[in-house]
Amino acid sequence: MAKIQIKLAKGVIGTNPNQRKNVQALGLRKRESVVIKEDTPQIRGMIKKVSHLVEVTEIAE
Repeated sequence: MAKIQIKLAKGVIGTNPNQRKNVQALGLRKRESVVIKEDTPQIRGMIKKVSHLVEVTEIAE
């Protein structure tokens, strides 16, 4: 399965509490932190909710 790299480009201060929980559930803590996750519909849905805060890069295997 493909993997994606998710980077928290903007901070979560001043955002909706549900958006903060989504960012935390993705495994992102501080601004500029990066995680690599499997590309699943669940992860894509979480990214869509916080798309204005994150940058997504697809990793080719």
